[in-house]
Amino acid sequence: MSKKTVNEIRSTFLDYFGKNGHAIVDSSPLVPRNDPTLMFTNAGMVQFKNVFTGQELRPYNRATTSQKCVRAGGKHNDLDNVGFTARHHTFFEMLGNFSFGDYFKADAIELAWNLITKEFGISPSKLTTTVFHNDDEAFDLWKKIAGLPDDRIIRIPTSDNFWMMGDTGPCGPCSEIFYDHGDKIAGGPPGSPDQDGDRFIEIWNLVFMQYEQLPSKDGGYERVPLPKPSIDTGMGMERLAAVMQGVHDNYDIDLFQGLLEASAEATGASLKGPQATSHRVIADHLRSCSFLIADGVMPSNEGRGYVLRRIMRRAMRHAHMLGAKDPVMHRLVPALVREMGGHYAELVRAQALITETLRLEETRFKQTLDRGLKLLDEAEAPLAEGQALPGNVAFTLYDTYGFPLDLTQDVLRTRNRPVDVDGFNAAMEEQRKKARAAWAGSGEAATERVWFELKDEVGATEFLGYDTEAAEGAVTAILDKEGNRVTSAAEGAEVLVVVNQTPFYGESGGQVGDAGVMISAKGAEVTVRDVQKKLGAVFAHVGTVTKGTLAVGDAVELKVDGTRRGAIRANHSATHLLHEALRRRLGDHVTQKGSLVSADRLRFDISQPTPLAANDVADVEAAVNARIRGNSEVTTRLMTPDAAIAVGAMALFGEKYGEEVRVVSMGGVDEAGNKEFSVELCGGTHVRRTGDIGLFKIVSEGAVAAGIRRIEALTGAGALAYLEQQEGRLLDTAQALKVPAGEVVAKVTSLLDERRKMEKELADLRRQVALGGGGSGGAAEVKQINGLGFIGRVVADLPAKDLKPFADELKKQVGTGVVVAIAVADGKASVVVGVTEDAVAKASAVDLVRVAAAAMGGKGGGGRPDMAQAGGPDGDKAADAIAAVEAALAG
Repeated sequence: MSKKTVNEIRSTFLDYFGKNGHAIVDSSPLVPRNDPTLMFTNAGMVQFKNVFTGQELRPYNRATTSQKCVRAGGKHNDLDNVGFTARHHTFFEMLGNFSFGDYFKADAIELAWNLITKEFGISPSKLTTTVFHNDDEAFDLWKKIAGLPDDRIIRIPTSDNFWMMGDTGPCGPCSEIFYDHGDKIAGGPPGSPDQDGDRFIEIWNLVFMQYEQLPSKDGGYERVPLPKPSIDTGMGMERLAAVMQGVHDNYDIDLFQGLLEASAEATGASLKGPQATSHRVIADHLRSCSFLIADGVMPSNEGRGYVLRRIMRRAMRHAHMLGAKDPVMHRLVPALVREMGGHYAELVRAQALITETLRLEETRFKQTLDRGLKLLDEAEAPLAEGQALPGNVAFTLYDTYGFPLDLTQDVLRTRNRPVDVDGFNAAMEEQRKKARAAWAGSGEAATERVWFELKDEVGATEFLGYDTEAAEGAVTAILDKEGNRVTSAAEGAEVLVVVNQTPFYGESGGQVGDAGVMISAKGAEVTVRDVQKKLGAVFAHVGTVTKGTLAVGDAVELKVDGTRRGAIRANHSATHLLHEALRRRLGDHVTQKGSLVSADRLRFDISQPTPLAANDVADVEAAVNARIRGNSEVTTRLMTPDAAIAVGAMALFGEKYGEEVRVVSMGGVDEAGNKEFSVELCGGTHVRRTGDIGLFKIVSEGAVAAGIRRIEALTGAGALAYLEQQEGRLLDTAQALKVPAGEVVAKVTSLLDERRKMEKELADLRRQVALGGGGSGGAAEVKQINGLGFIGRVVADLPAKDLKPFADELKKQVGTGVVVAIAVADGKASVVVGVTEDAVAKASAVDLVRVAAAAMGGKGGGGRPDMAQAGGPDGDKAADAIAAVEAALAG
């Protein structure tokens, strides 16, 4: 048997099955998209669950994977044992091969035996297998294919050798392969009284899925043969590596040795002695934390984020125990990337995010740890040896000082002191009762009471949508359109549906909620048209039941409208680039004052006292498109708000930020090369690269309030459609003008010049006609009133804008005196009064035009003493207006 590194073992395994007709499938994420009952992916078959049940078809019928797995929450929880045993891990790799109705037991056993004994060179004499006690077929195949004697094919009658997905569903017997580490290690073969020893170690489990378990008429269950029996195998990478590298302890394999040495170097603590356990905890937890962060899980106080935080803090406490004064976990990430980044590219992609998240969490946790340990020592001092820490004390540490229960338990475990968990839970429930009693809603807030109750009862909805647009969830609550909780909803009902986890984004931060479809395992369908985030934590899927009946507890498949989501992502990312481009063009006074990010457009309000000039708009648009063409990666980090702002992140208007925020960077480094073009605090969904935005086009800019300007823009297909529409209009215009598109501007300019010339000529002709006749068309008649000449004219076909030039012509005819010109159109009148310069001492045009306007039902009027203008709603009284001016002059 030749020693192989972990990376060589993984490659050999995948290549072997690839050569034997298996599709080599990438590991699925650690957050299951197709099983809402699982906290994390814990086996290779999880991503193929729906393939095995026939709900999903793949383009292959046999596959192989190296699946990343985490067991640190729910029923599969190895967290507390990690570091104290040779083979417990929170993160591990499971090598597997799968047949979906293709080959079965004979081929599975032959493939496994040839790989282990020939490709890996493990001696058959070191191997023992087990079968389910009545699986004679598997027993005979092991004898025939492997040549194993009867005493090394052990029949096991327990459920250890019969695999089931649940109470119902596909199931079947198992066959496990054990490696004998030799008689120097205590323990007996499987099925013996000493089977729990460490001598015989299971390295591979072959599951023969040949039955489906169904409910029976008598209330029990019955098993029926599957029409297409299948294969599901799982082999622990770490255990196999220990075998092939000639060690008994998983932590002695090459991968862990690299991580342990990095831990020793970072902490300055020896790898030997009682400190070894702490180094093991750090090495193991570094893997699970890093892979979880890479798959989109962020530390929080609920759900998967809480489990991640628990793992992180457990490792960080052990670093503290090793004497580390400063945060060290983030300094180990490069070592992990060196060991595993070659196969798992997500580690390389997310290295900056992993590093920053670990550093932030450990920096904050050290403050909590130092304070909590001191308080815990004080609380423990009066207790007798072995006496449990009172639950109310543990709760005070948690509630007042931020010291979580599991950390208290972990610390006291090394001191052989339990915690009164029942007392802790009682104190927690008492606090909840007080909070509920203290809350009193009124008005609109009262209608939100149901969401307070739901949040308390079912917890926060876990959002999976940063990395996926499809996932499975479990219905935790249904509300009717009046907001009342119901247990089910039939076809046609308007509902709000809450699930435990969802890929749908809930409206917040200006980004609209997602739309899509929700399909239950029982066949019900809900068309989701919106998602609202209640109390910042509970996602309410708003929609209509379009088929069947949806009930609380149903497992549902949730599918986001991917096209719509893609457009929303593009628009949201474009707002970030737009914001920075505006600041660079107009100045740092520009800040966001509101936004709307929908699928069809984006709206962005900014603080800006003056309109944007055309060249400003063009420059901003060009700057955004330049960043889009750069196609740089969009990255996300987790930071405190203060730390994010300190490194230049922009906090957006309307967002409410907690203790930790997502910092989104995009646009590539700026011209100075010292930071990303755009760095903002944002919880929305974004494109992966700026090139995914496609195209950016500003379509309008205007005022919405004093000092606030609004920009509306389009991206991607919407921007392209807009430009195509504009181009179509240009071509239609060119066709109408009978010129090429490139000559439209020149042609229109020429036509406008001709029109202005003709309008001037027409105005001159109208004035000449008006001046040339008496009464409404003759020669001007000059009256003498109090020593002043007076001319009054009413014209029906003279535009109001030509009244002043007409009045000037009349002033030339009157000599010394006053002229009144009135144009009537559509029943309304415009009036101009002119006074010659040598008569302004005797008459004011402003006073007289007001007299004329009043006679026609108007008010006011203004201008200069020699020329004033006004209007009146009653053009029929134009003659009365002239008479009124005459009377005013006569005095």
